[in-house]
Amino acid sequence: MALNLKEIVSAFIVLFAIIDITGALPIIIDLRSKGSQIEPWKVASISLVILIAFLFAGEGLLSLFGVDVHSFAVAGAIILFIYGMEMTLGVEIMKNDGPPSAANIVPIIFPLIAGAGVLTTLISMRAEYEVPNIIVAIILNMVMVYVILKHVDWVERRLGPTFIYILRKIFGIILLAVAVKLFTANIATML
Repeated sequence: MALNLKEIVSAFIVLFAIIDITGALPIIIDLRSKGSQIEPWKVASISLVILIAFLFAGEGLLSLFGVDVHSFAVAGAIILFIYGMEMTLGVEIMKNDGPPSAANIVPIIFPLIAGAGVLTTLISMRAEYEVPNIIVAIILNMVMVYVILKHVDWVERRLGPTFIYILRKIFGIILLAVAVKLFTANIATML
């Protein structure tokens, strides 16, 4: 099957909007301020593997555990809600108590990059786009994730601590709103 540029661009835009790595910058900067060392190559490559694996095995994996897509999205919404609370209220609810290598990448990979919204979108995209086009769109998005994470220091220096603090609070509220929307849309379907 030949690649279709229109499908690739369309899938890329959808995934880029949902991953929203630029919108996640305040969260990433906040995690770094708490001591997390972010390795852009590791984050992008692990996210790539997770997204492609979920594209092929997501529905089967969820059904193996008796979990439907909507339940998965509700669980992701709860995690996003907790992160939003931390950012907005300036409290620490989720402890990074895993091994240092995992504690530095897990909050970024899930729920920020390969979160419930993105994973559910991948499952639904299979009905609309050819799989090779989705894979190319995922790869292009992970290149963007890598570039943006690689230059987070530059962004942080340009914005300054006051602006980053304000952004952190604003994006905390936005994250709360996204979590509530994801939760309500999927809980309604479940009930």
